[in-house]
Amino acid sequence: MSEENTTRVPVKFLIESAWEAEGELIRHLSPRTVDAITKILPIEGRAALWKEEVYFKIPIKMGDEKAKPSVEKGTIAYWPMGEALCIFYGTTQPYSPVNIIGKMTENLEVFAKTKSGNRIKIQRR
Repeated sequence: MSEENTTRVPVKFLIESAWEAEGELIRHLSPRTVDAITKILPIEGRAALWKEEVYFKIPIKMGDEKAKPSVEKGTIAYWPMGEALCIFYGTTQPYSPVNIIGKMTENLEVFAKTKSGNRIKIQRR
């Protein structure tokens, strides 16, 4: 397996089958969390909104791993308290500390159009 495959996992987000965005999961940021998520891809859920964040519950229970109370725009994170995958498309800070697992690389703006209840799917690119 190449280093590219083990340290960075390219992913695609499909929102209501209408919009697509791309990102990458970066293993060194939270290795156990990234490993757990990549093992069960693709994952699908229903969007929930909080300020300038879209999140959806995923079937993983992880504790804090290098958890941070603040994030940058474009961050992909796992929220241990809510057992959810989060995409921060604005300047919002998390409700509680999150495990940072990656970053968005293309079309971050589609998350601003996402409505509560929209179907979101994350899969390998």
